[in-house]
Amino acid sequence: MAKNKTIVNPFSTLSYMGSEYFCDRQKETEELRNALYNGRNVTLMSPRRMGKTGLIKHLFQQISPKEVCCFYVDIYDTKNMHDFTKAFAQAVLTQRVTPFSERISKEIIQLFGALRPVFTPDPITGMIQCTIDLQPKKEEITLQQIFAYLEQFKTRCYVAFDEFQEVANYQDEKAEATLRGYIQHLTNVQFIFAGSKKHMMTEMFLSPNRPFFLSTQMMDIQAIDEPAYYAFATKHLSAHKQHIDVGTFHELYAMVNGHTWYVQALLNRLYQNSKGIIEYNDVVLALNQILEENTEAYQTYCHLITDRQLQVIRAVAKEGAVKEPGSNVFLQKYQLGAYSTVRSAMAALEEKELLYCENGIYSVYDKFFGLWLSGNI
Repeated sequence: MAKNKTIVNPFSTLSYMGSEYFCDRQKETEELRNALYNGRNVTLMSPRRMGKTGLIKHLFQQISPKEVCCFYVDIYDTKNMHDFTKAFAQAVLTQRVTPFSERISKEIIQLFGALRPVFTPDPITGMIQCTIDLQPKKEEITLQQIFAYLEQFKTRCYVAFDEFQEVANYQDEKAEATLRGYIQHLTNVQFIFAGSKKHMMTEMFLSPNRPFFLSTQMMDIQAIDEPAYYAFATKHLSAHKQHIDVGTFHELYAMVNGHTWYVQALLNRLYQNSKGIIEYNDVVLALNQILEENTEAYQTYCHLITDRQLQVIRAVAKEGAVKEPGSNVFLQKYQLGAYSTVRSAMAALEEKELLYCENGIYSVYDKFFGLWLSGNI
């Protein structure tokens, strides 16, 4: 983030804005830094919107580029190895060619025969932007060249692949083995493999029949501790001449189980409202405003699932969290019928990322959707 930009609201729901606006994660940052520094690759897992991407970018901002070159690669939208290689090349190479440099552009073409830098003016700023084009069927040789390119850097390199579980969905069954084959021989590059689908990530890195078996240090990101989050919130609210007492913040935090993005979203609205003393009713008003704005989207979710799946997810939402979905108490309370059909519905909802299971406990993945379904607010 450029230092001269004015921060209108310190509670971001969109992107990492710098260390001043990043809440806690001191222990996780140090653990991640120590692993990479000491030559260990890391598998970083958390539900979506818990803050793993922010943690990666926070760590990378703390590191001097004179000591380590850091590259962040988001592969969420990739569908195959061609997309993966293009995203990887884009992240690594555009740091050198933006702003435009004809010499470096020619150098890249010479080093990577299948890649072409494409320069276009940004429609808003007018500044030249660079994208990387990749010739078809040149993925493997280009990957090999990119890894070799990083290996010969004078400084060490850290590469973060975000939403890495998408590799497991590629039609190319050799994708994982290909990447593992290159990565295991590198001595100058350490990797963060971040993912939001825990069952897929654990399968990729902990199953003996998978290429990445036991090749990384496993890290699981949990909710930020409530006292640390309260200190962060009061610091920025006080600067805005606002105050929220510890009891009210506890209610806010508990509403969304401390899930980072949702806490941020509520604080963002409360900051915007500029009320001096923030009370519980103000939190409820902010929440209801968000739920009302998203009602159409939530209704669409409901129309895209079966009646049984809707019945099950609404029951989970009303409970908040369900540890024993097969118990007679739960099944009878919500008239769900046979557990076999409930189990099938829950599996389908988990696959659609509408339900989330952590340590055998089920909850609605989108915390605001869960509150909307429950009708308890």
